[in-house]
Amino acid sequence: MTYRAALDGTSYAFTDLKRLLACASSARSGDQLAGLAAADDVERIAARYALADVPLTDFLDAPLVPYEADEVTRLIQDTHDRSAFAPVAHMTVGGLRDWLLGYDVDGPTLAALAPGLTPEMTAAVSKLMRNQDLITVARKIEVKTAFRNTQGLRGRLGSRLQPNHPTDDVRGIAVSMLDGLLMGVGDAVIGVNPASDSLPDIKVLLDMIDGVRERYDMPVQSCVLTHVTNTIRLMERGAPVDLVFQSIAGSQAANAGFGVTLDILREADDAARSLGRGTVGSNALYFETGQGAALSANAHHGVDQQTMEARAYAVARAFRPLLVNTVVGFIGPEYLYDGKQVIRAGLEDHFCAKLLGVPMGCDVCYTNHTMADQDDMDDLMMLLTVAGVNFLIAVPGSDDVMLGYQSLSYHDILTLRSTFDRPPAPEFEAWLRRQDMLTTEGRMRVSAPQQLGRVLGPTGGLVA
Repeated sequence: MTYRAALDGTSYAFTDLKRLLACASSARSGDQLAGLAAADDVERIAARYALADVPLTDFLDAPLVPYEADEVTRLIQDTHDRSAFAPVAHMTVGGLRDWLLGYDVDGPTLAALAPGLTPEMTAAVSKLMRNQDLITVARKIEVKTAFRNTQGLRGRLGSRLQPNHPTDDVRGIAVSMLDGLLMGVGDAVIGVNPASDSLPDIKVLLDMIDGVRERYDMPVQSCVLTHVTNTIRLMERGAPVDLVFQSIAGSQAANAGFGVTLDILREADDAARSLGRGTVGSNALYFETGQGAALSANAHHGVDQQTMEARAYAVARAFRPLLVNTVVGFIGPEYLYDGKQVIRAGLEDHFCAKLLGVPMGCDVCYTNHTMADQDDMDDLMMLLTVAGVNFLIAVPGSDDVMLGYQSLSYHDILTLRSTFDRPPAPEFEAWLRRQDMLTTEGRMRVSAPQQLGRVLGPTGGLVA
C-alpha cells in the first residue's frame, strides 16, 4: 500500500509502511548508512503528515518483517491482546499521539493498554512527538519489578554499579564496587562486564560479590554479564547467580548474531526462577538493547533502526525481566552520529519501552569518536530522570576502562538524587539508613566512607 502526502505544492509517495516509518524518523546516521533515511527535512515532514493518518490496524495487517521468516514477528503477532487494543483500535497514529498526551490518560490506563500495542505502533507514534512529548507520556507510566529490592517505583531512581576491570582483577573490581556503595549506587544491580568468558573466572566474581552481599545483608542483586548459555552452565555448577543477562535485538536473525533464540531465553528464565534467590520478587532476567544492533548485523530487513529497536522490547516484555536498558550511544557514530541524535534516541527508547510495559533503564553513554561530550550526557540523564527512567548505569569517573567508552559517574547519580529528590529502591534506602550513611534529608553523608568502614571492617572485607 502506498502512503501519500502533499507539502508545499509537492506530492510525496511512500511505497509501504517500512519506507514511511524510515522517512518519518528523526535524522540519524544509521538510517543514512542503510539508505533508508528521508532525502531531506521536507520529505521527513511530509512522511510525518502521511504517518499521522495511518490507522493503527495497518500495523497488524502488514507486518514489517515476514511472519513466516521471523520468530520475533510471530511473538508480536501471536501475543497481541485485541481486547486491550480495543480502546484505541479506531485511532490513527496521529490520533493516538493526541490521546496519549491528554490529561485524563493516566498510568493505570496506559498499563492496561500496553498488551494491546505492538512495537511498531509505539515507534510510529514516537516519530510524531517532540522530546517534551516523549517525556510527558513516559513519566505517567510506572513499571514495577522486584528481586531483592523493588525497582521502577514512581519518584525513585535505580542505579547499576558497573565496576569493570580490563583484566577481571577481583581486587580492582572490589575496590570499584566499594567506591560505588560509598555513594549509594548499586540498588538496581551490581553488574560486571567480564573481560573473559572463562567460567572459573566468572564464578570467582560471582562468589566475591555474593559474599559481600551476604556478609553485610545488602538487599541488592548481582550479575556478571556473560552470554546467557555461560550463565546457564554456571547455574548448573551451583554458582550464586541472581540475574541472567543477555543482549537482545528486534529480529530473529539479529538475535542469532548474539547466539540466542527465544527458546534459549525461556530455558534461562526457568532456570533462574527455579533457584528462588529473590526475596521480594522473582523477576530474574536482565536485557540490554541498542539502536543499530540489527543494522550492524545486517538483520534489519530494511526497517529503520529505531523501529527495529522497539521490536526488541517485545522480546523483553515476553520474559518479565527485572531490568532492561538501552546502551544508547555505545554502538558508535555510524548509528548515532552526535549528542543530539543520542539524546533523541534515549528518549525514544525509554518512551517506547515504557509504553509497551517494559521496565526501562538507560546507559547514558557515548564512544570517544562520537561527536558528543559529557554535557550532552548531563542533558540526557536529567531528561530521563524527569521522564521517570527506572535506572541509570554508573561507572567510576564516568570512564569505563574495560569497555573503552564514556558513561555516567557515581557522582552523577548523587547529583540526580539530590536535584530531583529521587531516592533509590526503598529496601536499599533502608539499608543505607541502617548504616547511618544518609542524612535526614536522604543525602549521602560526607562521613559515609567512615560509616561504611565501620560496617565492613578495617580491610573492607571485600576479598579474601
